[in-house]
Amino acid sequence: MAIIITLDRMLQERGMTLSELAGRVDLTLANLSILKTGKARAIRFSTLDAICRELQCTPGDLLGHDPSRPQEAE
Repeated sequence: MAIIITLDRMLQERGMTLSELAGRVDLTLANLSILKTGKARAIRFSTLDAICRELQCTPGDLLGHDPSRPQEAE
């Protein structure tokens, strides 16, 4: 997939763990881990909003696009 998730970088820059973020945004650690590893197929705007609020960032800080990455079969 050409979408890049930079949640791990943002967490590292903020000195926050995935577990801490999960508690703050009221998501399971498993669901946040799926997002962090780029395996998520979708994200709700409310979830993205909560993550951005807690990390004090914008959606563009968390998401990128690399058209040179191979597409996955659906």
